[in-house]
Amino acid sequence: MTHANLMNNYFNPNTVYTEEDFRRRFQMRRHVFERLLRDVQHVNPYFRQKHDRVSRLSFSPHQKVTVAFRMMAYGSPADSMDEAHGMSESTCLDTLAEFCDTIVKDEYLYEPNQEDLDRLIRKVKDHGFPSMIGSLDCMHWDWKNCPTGWLEGFSRRSRKSTIVLEVVTSYDT
Repeated sequence: MTHANLMNNYFNPNTVYTEEDFRRRFQMRRHVFERLLRDVQHVNPYFRQKHDRVSRLSFSPHQKVTVAFRMMAYGSPADSMDEAHGMSESTCLDTLAEFCDTIVKDEYLYEPNQEDLDRLIRKVKDHGFPSMIGSLDCMHWDWKNCPTGWLEGFSRRSRKSTIVLEVVTSYDT
């Protein structure tokens, strides 16, 4: 039921909420969310929908990624996801951990090597943008309900836990 509501509200044709609503609530455009969703499903089987031991469908990829985003972006506690998304606290924490591990391992957060940079500089130079490699946006999002075991890895000098989001562009975006 929660998957159907999520799809009808945000992802199906003729959704209840507009693109502007989606952007405000998810802090990104729908096509960015969908690309990220597709990529995490490709990299990590955890985000693919499967049948459980009694042949019921597990949580959908849309539900899992939405829960991870809500916990990170809004500091929503894991136990609050039960009502809105039908997901237990332990499943929410597992989903968040899987999402973070997947993002760090995949192309989104890996550091480019010199070969990558040289290739990109050649491409952007051909398009008239020499030396275009650089960060466009970077921000810290407060993570109010960071799991205790992760505090040290996600804390700044102020001892507040945050997640750093950085956006980098390339010649084709």
